[in-house]
Amino acid sequence: MEERSLLRRQVDWADVRAKAFAQARGARKPADTYEAIGAALRSLGDGHSTFWEPEQAKENVGASPALDGLQGRSLKNGIGYLSLPGVEGSQKTYDAYVRRGRDAVAKVDRAGACGWVVDLRSDTGGNMWPMLAVVGPVLGDGKVGMFVDADGRKSLWSIEHGAPYQDGKSAGWGPGRPVSGSMPPVAVLTGRLTASAGEAVVVAFRGRPGTRSFGEPTFGVPTGNEPHRLSDGALLFLTEVREGDRTGRTYDAAIPPDEEIVKDPRPAARNHDEILQAAQTWLLGQTACRRP
Repeated sequence: MEERSLLRRQVDWADVRAKAFAQARGARKPADTYEAIGAALRSLGDGHSTFWEPEQAKENVGASPALDGLQGRSLKNGIGYLSLPGVEGSQKTYDAYVRRGRDAVAKVDRAGACGWVVDLRSDTGGNMWPMLAVVGPVLGDGKVGMFVDADGRKSLWSIEHGAPYQDGKSAGWGPGRPVSGSMPPVAVLTGRLTASAGEAVVVAFRGRPGTRSFGEPTFGVPTGNEPHRLSDGALLFLTEVREGDRTGRTYDAAIPPDEEIVKDPRPAARNHDEILQAAQTWLLGQTACRRP
């Protein structure tokens, strides 16, 4: 934690260490230290670092694919819609997510999408790379973002042939099928549940030409966690980097949309999606989606 925490220069490590060791005094097995570890992580103040006990780690890493919210469909007037939920789990989970997501994108594109709605309102985070592997063909090739650590060192994210790369190294999936048009207009939908890796996808669209975001500000943890497995199988997720967009701007709080729209909470408005409607209206005003 002292060597790698994003906020390591702002922490009184002597105090954190003293309190942790006092809380863990008399520990005879790893489990006896869990409360002290959790308290130490919370004391960092990054709002994102977390700790999983062995059973929780085993359950979450082996989880089944969370694919229910992963969908693509064609909206009226030739607009494509893609909803990306958060995803966490095993490599098998990630592969299934990418396969289903890419199939959805390809199907909608074949129907003739002139522009896209990328809905991240249910993207609570997890692993950003499968998400970028799905949306990569829509996002477009080139540099799309970066991680920045406490010393200002940068690790670049890019899309090549529709697939995500970090510092030029593949994130693990081959090329994605290209979509029609070199840079279709994209409306990005965000909400208060859009967090962590979901916010990374938001950041990847920042500065992209022909792009506008709609909805509510994100959750507010646009930072990257690195997992550290402990001797008994527990996992310590330490926040080590901020997320930055293609222009070099870094984020450390909730990301506001270009056009803020608060969902009407009244029961009568339950089936009316003002945010999606505003996104469609904007897309239909873009050159690629204008009808003669």
